[in-house]
Parts: sequence; structure tokens; C-alpha cells
Amino acid sequence: MEEKIRVLVAKLGLDAHDRGAKVIARAYRDAGFEVIYTGLFQRPEAVAEAAVQEDVDVVAVSSLAGAHLTLIPELIQQLRDRGVDDVLILAGGVIPEEDVPALLAHGVARVFGPGSDLDEIIAFTRENVRRRAWS
Repeated sequence: MEEKIRVLVAKLGLDAHDRGAKVIARAYRDAGFEVIYTGLFQRPEAVAEAAVQEDVDVVAVSSLAGAHLTLIPELIQQLRDRGVDDVLILAGGVIPEEDVPALLAHGVARVFGPGSDLDEIIAFTRENVRRRAWS
């Protein structure tokens, strides 16, 4: 039996809009992934610690509050500080197109905006997850 891909769906900062995060969490679950949802108002340190504790393959961050250029790079740094460098980082939500290159430069694999196709997100995740066991 193939091991399930473990995904942590996170809401960083003061962003109280979690509908999109819940939709993507449900889509991952329905596609056979194991999903851990952090809930609202998480700090980068807490999300990084949860990623370590849950031994996830993917961290999917939803951002709608405009702090993505601060919080997502901080999350990635927190992961690196904990020795986590083999996790696929995805971002979604309302992120201006001009901010995408900066997030990619920090280590985000892909940014999915509003209206992104759930099947495309699932396929991208499956194709790009870098499992420690497969390395």
C-alpha cells in the first residue's frame, strides 16, 4: 500500500478568511491525502513546529490578508531553522501577481490564486512532492 502524502494547510497571521483553506483541505482529503489544518491566526513558528511534529510532505499556506510577503518567507525560514528543507511549499489566496516572483524566490513552489482548479492543485502536488523516502 502506498504511503499517503501528508499536507499541512495553514492560515498565517490575522487572516480570518478560511473558506478557501477549508475547500483545499477537503479537496486534498477527498483525493486521498492526509490533511492537517492549523486553524486561524497562526504564527510562522507554530506552523513550522506543526510541520515538524506532523512530519508533513507539503505545507499549503492560504493568504488573504496582505501579509504574505512577510509571513510566508518567515515560515520558510522557520522551517529551515528546524532542518526542514524537503517539504513542498504552496501558497494560495489573494496574492497579487507582482508578488509571486518574490515568493518563488523564497522557496514557494507555486502560487494558486482565486478560482484555481482543484484537480490542477492536486496533480501539481502529487507530481512535485519531494518525499524523504523517495530521495
